[in-house]
Amino acid sequence: MNDQRSAAGVAATEQAATGAVPEAVSAVAGAAGPARPKGRRAALAPVALVVAGGLSVQFGSAIAVLLMPRAGALGVVTLRLAVAALAMLIVCRPKLRGHSRADWGTVLAFGVAMGGMNTLFYQAADRIPLGAAVTLEVLGPLALSVIASRRLVNVVWAGLALGGVVLLSGAGFDRLDPVGAAYALGAGAMWATYIVFSARTGRRFPQADGLALALAVAALLSLPLGILESGSKLLVPSTLGLGALVALLSSVLPYTLEFMALRRLPAPTFAILMSLEPAIAATAGFLILDQALTTTDALAIALVIGASMGAVRSQTRRGKPHELA
Repeated sequence: MNDQRSAAGVAATEQAATGAVPEAVSAVAGAAGPARPKGRRAALAPVALVVAGGLSVQFGSAIAVLLMPRAGALGVVTLRLAVAALAMLIVCRPKLRGHSRADWGTVLAFGVAMGGMNTLFYQAADRIPLGAAVTLEVLGPLALSVIASRRLVNVVWAGLALGGVVLLSGAGFDRLDPVGAAYALGAGAMWATYIVFSARTGRRFPQADGLALALAVAALLSLPLGILESGSKLLVPSTLGLGALVALLSSVLPYTLEFMALRRLPAPTFAILMSLEPAIAATAGFLILDQALTTTDALAIALVIGASMGAVRSQTRRGKPHELA
């Protein structure tokens, strides 16, 4: 996010885009007042956005698993992305003129990454347990954090998080459906790509216009696949209702929150925070899908959360961060 805007310009753009977290924005803009508390709030505000987005997306994914017997994996993806795209286009009403070819290339890549991430993940969740699917998927952002980071301490935190992720798997990846595991790893690669192009899109498009356009691209890509697999099943009122709920929890809310966070948070730190996802998924699986947590699971969750907290503390103590171009 190494753009050429001044700090005040960034703050003004974020305030227009979010209408939220005024203290964080004013701190970035250099507003008057106690610098230390506000600076701390400014640093923690995007972290809170990421955590809230993770809670939303994983509980939405658990509901999506319940919906799959009705609509199929590809049908769920289509409902999720189509409803989310429609909602964002209505709310944002993005302008189609005045953008360069590079702008459109960025938003197109963002949409392809988003569509690929969703399609591959739900194919994985249809074949292997939700917790295992998320555990494998999160390896993508973890790898990104190591590749993109220029500080040894971030590599350490990523390694600790990876240890928690492996522990959470219960050392049972060898017993998983290999096709499902491959889909989950592919989803992780697309997730890493999503992080990169989400940040780039946020710099090129005002407010959430780029996100709305990228969701439209993802929805258009998934629509033929969903219709081919599920057809008229997608039009059943109860299925549509659940699909709308999944879209709200798994797309509209988390993508908006992550989009806002990536305007203020370095991509390596964001990627480390994604290691919280397996822990959140395990909790969602316990509460919604009746999947019990073991002592090993609890230890793994503690390792992942500890790594994320360490990454955040490292970032808040740091000066201007290195970020992805």
